[in-house]
Amino acid sequence: MSVTGISANRLELLQIADAVAREKSIEKEIVIEAIEEAIQKAARSRYGAEHDIRVHIDTRTGEMTITRVVTVVADGAVENEYAEQTLTDALKGDKEAAIGKTYTEILPPFEFGRVQTQMARQVVTHKVREAERERQYDEFKDRISEVVNGTVKRVEYGNVIVDLGRGEGIMRRDQAIPRENFQIGDRVRAYIYDVRRETKGPQIMLSRAHGGFMAKLFAQEVPEVYDAVIEIRAVARDPGSRAKMAVVSNDSSIDPVGACVGMRGSRVQAVVAELQGEKIDIIQWSPDEATFIVNALAPAEVTKVVLDEEDERVEVVVPDEQLSLAIGRRGQNVRLASQLTGWQIDIMTESQESERRQREFAERTTLFQEALDVDEVIAQLLVTEGFAAVEDVAYVEAEEIASIEGFDDDTAEELQARARDFLEREAAELDAKRRALGVEDGLLQIEGLTIAMAIALGTGEVKTVEDLADLVPDDLRGWFEAKDGARVRQPGLLESFNLSPEDAEALIMRARVVMGWVEAPEVIEDEAELELEADLEPEADAEA
Repeated sequence: MSVTGISANRLELLQIADAVAREKSIEKEIVIEAIEEAIQKAARSRYGAEHDIRVHIDTRTGEMTITRVVTVVADGAVENEYAEQTLTDALKGDKEAAIGKTYTEILPPFEFGRVQTQMARQVVTHKVREAERERQYDEFKDRISEVVNGTVKRVEYGNVIVDLGRGEGIMRRDQAIPRENFQIGDRVRAYIYDVRRETKGPQIMLSRAHGGFMAKLFAQEVPEVYDAVIEIRAVARDPGSRAKMAVVSNDSSIDPVGACVGMRGSRVQAVVAELQGEKIDIIQWSPDEATFIVNALAPAEVTKVVLDEEDERVEVVVPDEQLSLAIGRRGQNVRLASQLTGWQIDIMTESQESERRQREFAERTTLFQEALDVDEVIAQLLVTEGFAAVEDVAYVEAEEIASIEGFDDDTAEELQARARDFLEREAAELDAKRRALGVEDGLLQIEGLTIAMAIALGTGEVKTVEDLADLVPDDLRGWFEAKDGARVRQPGLLESFNLSPEDAEALIMRARVVMGWVEAPEVIEDEAELELEADLEPEADAEA
């Protein structure tokens, strides 16, 4: 589109605006506003930028009016003598003049010079492009999680630019299915996983590797999924190779796995064909975490599952001959199962578990023999009853020890006394080591920091509260660094204590509070006290 002069035919001006609006799929009024702004800028270039020049185009007739506006301001408040006039001067010619009143002067039409033409063209192009980008963003921001069809427009460095009709989408290399090559003009179906507003325009992010893409394909092939009779609860994919999908039925009479597979596999094969032969395991979702994990590891058989909910890890025991099947080629089966369930899965064979149990039993037996100065039989009895550490013996209710077959109250009392003596000696030794390292006493006042931790910090030259406050969580937990193209683990000062990111951050924040660097967070009252207060409020209201 070009703007050559304001003497152009009025009807032609409206036709141009209408054509641009249709081509760019934007409102005609936006194009008119862009032309007004362009002519206004050109007029200021001609008459002087100090003037308050305004342009109006009648959207019905195409008639254009250029005016210069002067605004009345208080005496002594004039900042621009070309666009403002004092109240005193205004009253000389207009008895009804008041602050804020404006006077307009119609300016004659003029022919655009080369500079004004170029300036106007840039303004119109910029405004129209901005409007087009805003329209694209508004149209696609609500279409996240949809599957769209488009045509490959170009391929740049492995990234595929897709023409979606009323916008362009980009499918980055890592969001495409491996070994899938696209040529210009190819039809492609993809999943919108994000729409971002960026300086260069809205970025419509497409994917064929996203788990949501496979879920949407099943919704198109399986009426029960489309109608929400069957829910797809989780999807894990190794794009182009293998995938796992967890489904559950809201109707007990419908088998969710069978419905997704279809008669002779017809439904699942349609999805497999779109995903370039990707093998899909469809499994039954279960609200019971252990059952779900067992299902996710199919086709391998599982004999035992031990959950660690705090760390979200699970230990799975499989028969010796099932180990390779459970892990899968290059760890694919266990990796997908972990992604699907959200649990970190550790797999071991029955023989490995048996060896580990025997080793732990022997280690704990030796620990109790040495710490409590008892014979092997008594130590083994304690381990068999579930005691794993000396602390367990020292601080458990005495009745639990006395109830062990062959033990009595006197035995329980003696064992607990020996356990406490051992822990006191151990604590004294650790404290002496802490002092020898030069770790200050104040460090032990930090809630959650033990003597063993203080020793580990002292070994790493962290000896004061200020030293601890100056750290970041990675210093305590460890981190990864890139060296020679490989990720290398750098151990943290408290690596062996398996601190969570939250716990590590909490220790550092408490140290910063002690140092006065940050304010202590408000103490939240005990939930039971809050509930009690809530229960008492109605009674207080009634008495009032």
